[in-house]
Amino acid sequence: MRLPTQLLRRKPDSNKSNFGHIFILAGSSRYSGAAVLCSEAAIRSGAGLVTLGIPKSLNNPIIKIKPKEVMTLPLPETKQVSLGIKAFSLIKDFMVKADVLVLGPGLSQDNQTLQLARKIVYTIKKPTVIDADGLNALVGNLDVFQGTKILTPHPGEMARLLGIEVSDVQKNRKKLAKELAKDYNCIVVLKGHKTIVADSKGKTFLNTTGNPGMATAGSGDVLSGIIGAFLGQGLTGFEAAKYGVYLHGVAGDLAALKKTQISLIASDIIAKIPEAIKRCN
Repeated sequence: MRLPTQLLRRKPDSNKSNFGHIFILAGSSRYSGAAVLCSEAAIRSGAGLVTLGIPKSLNNPIIKIKPKEVMTLPLPETKQVSLGIKAFSLIKDFMVKADVLVLGPGLSQDNQTLQLARKIVYTIKKPTVIDADGLNALVGNLDVFQGTKILTPHPGEMARLLGIEVSDVQKNRKKLAKELAKDYNCIVVLKGHKTIVADSKGKTFLNTTGNPGMATAGSGDVLSGIIGAFLGQGLTGFEAAKYGVYLHGVAGDLAALKKTQISLIASDIIAKIPEAIKRCN
């Protein structure tokens, strides 16, 4: 499958503002790597600008390991070093100049952090990718979403969102993805073998790329960064999710050829994004 011309062909007089400013809210004391993986995937997938919003205590440590091209925004934190509710006003102000929000990788399940995540989801109207602890914040708090919201649950997160067993999710993947998308006016990316993308109007996409080696820590963070970058470059929510899932799988397949499935790690997927883009050109 070819990527859209919109992603592959850039006008000679383009500048970084033409390709989206992605604001990623991610990371906590235990999960700083998730923030770095997501931001690196976004900048490698064509985003013009990427800013990483993180707990302020993590700013100096993350500066040492993040891509040089990614900016940071240190934010108020909890005692457990996760994003605190006092960060909301700064986040809201920053979103005025950002085009896309990615929320969730490594946020933690601190009660205050989950409260912040819910407030952000139902206040910020700009296109938003919601992953990991961003999804956990919505368990028992689902409401109809405003604007473009892309939810990226794995089967366990999907089961928690719907209050059912993982086995029930796996038996009815397409049906449940379509129902969640329709009921809450969102786009659902139900990850796993043959990831399903569904929108609120009943449109679906069944992905055929990827391999079991991608079932590893951080792989979902990489996917969120790719989808966020594609949103920033002007794709619709469904297109960004569809092509993001596909490219993520191609990169994973290329990485597995080099590293083997058993040795594949998330950063190997990022390293193969440029080659995957060439394959989809």
